[in-house]
Amino acid sequence: MLKLEHIVWDAPDGRRILDDLSFEVPDGKLAVITGPNGGGKTTAAKIIAGLETPLSGRIFLDGEDITGLDATERAKAGVSFGFQQPVRFKGITVRRLLEISAGGKIPEGKLCDYLAKVGLCAREYLDREVNATLSGGEIKRIEIASVLARGTRITVFDEPEAGIDLWSFTNLIRVFEDLRKDLCGSMVVISHQERILRIADEIIVIADGKLRERGPAEQTLGTLLSGTDVVAGCVKQEEMFR
Repeated sequence: MLKLEHIVWDAPDGRRILDDLSFEVPDGKLAVITGPNGGGKTTAAKIIAGLETPLSGRIFLDGEDITGLDATERAKAGVSFGFQQPVRFKGITVRRLLEISAGGKIPEGKLCDYLAKVGLCAREYLDREVNATLSGGEIKRIEIASVLARGTRITVFDEPEAGIDLWSFTNLIRVFEDLRKDLCGSMVVISHQERILRIADEIIVIADGKLRERGPAEQTLGTLLSGTDVVAGCVKQEEMFR
């Protein structure tokens, strides 16, 4: 289980971005964090991954305090992070990236399984370089496959829909739906998109650096879409993602 307690973080210019933020994500749950732009969602994700250090507060993974661990140590402890724009690696093949993620050689059949779970044909992708020849949707799914190869306890994706087309977005939803069925830990997704919010077990709303709401998806999404809450406008319903 992931737990944040009283997290405070200031931007370099002194603005308070997270202000006494606390929430938890139970095992086996897909939690989507949403809220208005600038509210602190991505900062919270980076703090979970160890990419930013809070001024105060604590972070627990399965009851162990990981607040003092850096990003590398967090990764070893069982935290994975998927960036909005995945990194491309010229000269590194998909096969090699998956093996680096897993920490060693992977049988061919297992490599195929990882790629099949994200909707890619292993024969076409294993020996391709992770470079600019891949589309946004392809690189996003390869990043998810690398996270699967790591098999971590907590997986965090920061706006995975960013920069991909409608076809890739639709397939991304299917990938997350499949991952949700087989969770051995917890998954946290930062997103504005209604279709991603609808597949969540829980929705966490962050605004002005504070926890505004947290609860089952069917209950919380209804509040957001009703327009009765001041952060209701955080949910994006753009036509291209209908």
